[in-house]
Amino acid sequence: MECISKSIPKVDHKAKTSGQAMYVSDYPTDGMLFGRILRSTITKGVVQSISLPALPDGYYFIDASDVPGINEVHIVQDDTPIFTFNVEYIGDPIGMLFGPDERLVNKLLKQIDVEYEELEPVLDILSSDEIFFEFNIDNGDTESAFRDADDIYTGDFETGLQEHMYLETNGMIAVYKDGKMLVHGSLQCLYYVHNAVVRALGLEADDVIVRQDVTGGGFGGKEDYPSVLACQTAVAAYVTNGKPVRVVFDRAEDTIATSKRHPAYCNYKVALKDGKITGMIVDVLLDAGAYTTMSMVVLQRSTIAASGVYNIPNLRVRGHAHKTNTVPNGAFRGFGGPQTFFAIEMMMTHIAMELNMDPVDFKFLHLVKQGDPTSTRGKYHFNVPLPMMINGIIAESDYINKRNVYKNQQGRYRRGIGFSNIFHGVGFTGNGERDLIKAVVKLKKHSDDRVEILTSNTDMGQGLYTTFSKIISFTLDIPMEQIIIKPPETSNVPDSGPTVASRSITIVGELLRRAAVRLKDEWIDGKEQIIEQKYEHPEFMIPFDNDSFTGDAYPTYSWATTVVEVEVDTYTGYITIVDTWGYYDVGTPIDENIVIGQMEGGLVQSLGYGMMEKSVLSNGAVRNKQFRDYIVPTAVDFTGLNIRLHVDKYLEGPFGAKGAGEMSHVGGAPAVLDALQNALGVKLNKIPFMAEDVMDILRK
Repeated sequence: MECISKSIPKVDHKAKTSGQAMYVSDYPTDGMLFGRILRSTITKGVVQSISLPALPDGYYFIDASDVPGINEVHIVQDDTPIFTFNVEYIGDPIGMLFGPDERLVNKLLKQIDVEYEELEPVLDILSSDEIFFEFNIDNGDTESAFRDADDIYTGDFETGLQEHMYLETNGMIAVYKDGKMLVHGSLQCLYYVHNAVVRALGLEADDVIVRQDVTGGGFGGKEDYPSVLACQTAVAAYVTNGKPVRVVFDRAEDTIATSKRHPAYCNYKVALKDGKITGMIVDVLLDAGAYTTMSMVVLQRSTIAASGVYNIPNLRVRGHAHKTNTVPNGAFRGFGGPQTFFAIEMMMTHIAMELNMDPVDFKFLHLVKQGDPTSTRGKYHFNVPLPMMINGIIAESDYINKRNVYKNQQGRYRRGIGFSNIFHGVGFTGNGERDLIKAVVKLKKHSDDRVEILTSNTDMGQGLYTTFSKIISFTLDIPMEQIIIKPPETSNVPDSGPTVASRSITIVGELLRRAAVRLKDEWIDGKEQIIEQKYEHPEFMIPFDNDSFTGDAYPTYSWATTVVEVEVDTYTGYITIVDTWGYYDVGTPIDENIVIGQMEGGLVQSLGYGMMEKSVLSNGAVRNKQFRDYIVPTAVDFTGLNIRLHVDKYLEGPFGAKGAGEMSHVGGAPAVLDALQNALGVKLNKIPFMAEDVMDILRK
């Protein structure tokens, strides 16, 4: 590996371990007003009246009529209200109560009486007729492929809601003073929040400042939702004109109100001729929830990934995102990939089982390679290292021997081993980087020759401040102590785009490297210098057409293969992870420990998604709202994590690096379900698959 890969302590390690780091809840509360959101208690309807208790002096209640600008949160499409009288899900924000005593605010909130006209909700996506978004893929001649097929196989697959369960809940502080609005809090995407608040308040862009506080985890859950909370808190601060307002959710409210991973239903129809797949027809259905939030771009990734890492000559995919009167679903690590990769990997395994082939052998026959077309008629421009990675992980895990030994088991404890292949497209889908984001970064060399990194990208625990600093340190050949990086604020950093889509290192990190190269060439000791670097779209990319949904959806791909071994207690249904192997191609790791930590964390989240994490809805309301009843993996659940990094340099990335953070959340769920199939001798088609599901299988 490159020298840059050698691990160092994180630059923000000391501040966090010493308690010096300032999270949104750590700011002094002198003079602060505390807010709580009044949320709907019905699934769908219209607010007829709001009856308030007597409010003491200094206490306020606001609703949609108090929004000074446009009562819409700017996300992708602007259908999410800041406050609403037209209720679309349990938890929809009707108004906000705020005042100087947080306990009294909570007490007064419970005394507010809301009368509704209730309407009939749609809670089942299969009953929903309202389509938010649709994307289609049509490659080759699927009709001929199915007409000439020797065999046709079908399958239906289902994935559930997943809650982010970051350690720090959503929180925001706003203060309006001297015509300027300052908003700061726990967030991923600085300029998303800025643009939303500007629109909500009707202020000039320069009159709104947004700052990221130290953020305790996001996983996508703080991509879209902080824009909602920031608008609500900013409206409250605007009304008070000078007093700071703070809203910090407790765990239950965060779980009830914030976006989740989209549930999905996928139907596959596959044609085989002479033992190979010649055609595939896929229907992908995502449950968007009550508002569109990020569903358009999530659906794009789900649709693109429907054929997985396989070269399917004749392919038809229909992707739809439908509305239901449930909590809105949005961004989550993997961003649409985990749903359809689960489906395609299980479908490929089921076909292999029917053909009496090992799934690895069947999948190997269909792997894409460099130069092959993508599902959107783009091109895999660079090496596809999966064959080497598969051979390595199969040997290390002793997969072939174990798979055969574990067939047709008897007795109480039964083992199984499973396998999956995935990719993750790096950066925004299509021409998003070129046409929408247009990222800009700056380096500021101070007169004392320290260099400050100025980007809008945020560190939420993934180590971005460290990896950005290392890129500058190695390029300029200066010590890390000479580099300054701070939580970003819109008043002093350019818009380098959101911290999402595995783009931070590949896109923004490369812009920083290029800026550093220029600064090195122009360096003048003792003089302040500013270098600005703008995004340039790679010339090799096949232009993406949004209307036809064709072209290079991504400049490059990160690749992974996963093996999971399980043991099932047939008396209790309890599933134990015996061992896990993950091979990941992330190009050059900018810091090996940080990347391995990301791979371990994402893999554990993916295993939780597959066999543990289940959001339960009752009449559209989230029932399990706490760590005690929404079960996430802990350190004792998955002890064997064998992570390997495959280095296949991406020439357009800094030092050969490419996206890492999301990829590891994609392959664990299909691998663990495949292992359960091997242990139980059945075909499985849904996640999460838990102890009670094991018992249902064994009763048959």
